[in-house]
Amino acid sequence: MLSSRDKLLSRIRAALAAGPAPAPPVPDWAAPVHPPLPAADLAVTFANNFRRIGGEFFYCESLAQLGSELRTWLAGHLPAGQQFYVWEPAMQALLSTAQVPFQATETDFKAQAAVGLTSCEALVARTGSLVVTPASASGRRLSIYPDQHIVVARPSQVVAEIGDALRTVQARYGAALPSMLSLTTGPSRTADIEKTLVLGAHGPRRLSLFLLEDDAENIA
Repeated sequence: MLSSRDKLLSRIRAALAAGPAPAPPVPDWAAPVHPPLPAADLAVTFANNFRRIGGEFFYCESLAQLGSELRTWLAGHLPAGQQFYVWEPAMQALLSTAQVPFQATETDFKAQAAVGLTSCEALVARTGSLVVTPASASGRRLSIYPDQHIVVARPSQVVAEIGDALRTVQARYGAALPSMLSLTTGPSRTADIEKTLVLGAHGPRRLSLFLLEDDAENIA
């Protein structure tokens, strides 16, 4: 009867006789990390992921619907005595047509900036993120300083991955890239102190997106 030592040595000799272990398969470094997203459903995928990370999502088919939804939102979220700031000319024209009142100047901005509205560069379906730059009239402050940040975007701005969003920005600005790119994924949050989640510690406490159809201006 073989001892435990002899059994162990026998297994070692058998393994050595079988030759070296097969090499592990070589990874395909060019393959995508995630499976591709269905191109036809990118907007739906973005909306689901945006809501999952704490964003408020509103779909608007027409300017009239945008005006109705946004006025209702402001009635419920804009504190008395505070202002709703919009500084981009294109956004101002859009809201004027939709009959949504706003503050177009920086008057009392630091004291009364409860809500700011901006555009964005792209919407990332994979992560539900927004790509925001200071290249517009909103600058850096309007998407960061107010307690609540509203974004108006179009379905044509939805891309699958972060890389696609970066290529979109590069194609738009070329060599004159903005001084900063902000990849905003949900409301500002931190759990640094005792692992207690706190919203609004480093930016807006609420992030709301109004997705306006690309041909909304043509819909009565």
